[in-house]
Amino acid sequence: MKKFKELAKNVINIEQQAIIELLQYIDDSFEHACQLMFYCRGRVIVIGMGKSGHIGGKIAATLASTGTPAFFVHPGEASHGDLGMITKDDVVLTISNSGETSEVLAIIPVIKRIGAKLISMTGNTSSTLAKLADTHICIKVTTEACPLGLAPTSSTTATLVMGDALAVALLNARGFTADDFALSHPGGSLGKRLLLRLSDIMHQGERLPIVTENALIKDALVEMSLKGLGMTAVVDDSNQLVGLFTDGDLRRILDLKIDIHQDSIATVMIKSPTVAQADMLAAQALHIMEDKKINGLIIVNEKQIPIGAMNMHDLLSSGVL
Repeated sequence: MKKFKELAKNVINIEQQAIIELLQYIDDSFEHACQLMFYCRGRVIVIGMGKSGHIGGKIAATLASTGTPAFFVHPGEASHGDLGMITKDDVVLTISNSGETSEVLAIIPVIKRIGAKLISMTGNTSSTLAKLADTHICIKVTTEACPLGLAPTSSTTATLVMGDALAVALLNARGFTADDFALSHPGGSLGKRLLLRLSDIMHQGERLPIVTENALIKDALVEMSLKGLGMTAVVDDSNQLVGLFTDGDLRRILDLKIDIHQDSIATVMIKSPTVAQADMLAAQALHIMEDKKINGLIIVNEKQIPIGAMNMHDLLSSGVL
């Protein structure tokens, strides 16, 4: 028996070749399919049976999350009422490697009667489904990775990749942005990285550590201990930020001849510290902190007046990290 690693590499090589062969099918029919979906006034309905159905569900989900409203309908359920989900303003994307899947073909006359546009994605350009469609996308593969040539392997991979090609082409054509993407992904760490802003997590009001530049170092240390952020903002008489003092700075001055009871914070503070704005994405703030190798940020308004503060622990608690 061949070694497992050798068999696995063979599968990957076969499927890789199948993907490369898809390039020849990015043609006028693909362009037509994109136009139908781009100008669709309704939804893109993806239909497929068996393994094609599983792939179709993923394609529908990818379309929906990248700016093309879409959902999956099982052909069996469609024949028992779910065809009512389809309207004349929709575009139906049917998937069948053979192009002869009976459950899919059975509902084509109704789709035609409704008036929805029909795109077929098959591995046989001469199939019934290909001929009935308004436009056909070929996903033919030379060889299945299954040594028996029975289990859908290369063909399902090719279908998935072609679906991604459609979704990304449409995403770009719509001018879909990261902010648009965030609106459909509000949950989990991904949504938080795309939606959460510093205004949502910053410490403000009485929780904001702040002292004047005339304050003694010991007073700044008391403020830092009370607010628990490991730092304090330092402001002038106009409340504008002029400096920052952190736990790290305290450790650095221990070897200096500094009298915390007599010297002012202005003598040891960091001047012109890195700051952020309240509308900045938390993920962007994380990038700045990692790049600058700092543990916290003061958030200022347009007049450079501190309005908030946050540290790495806040990002961790919010789920951005």
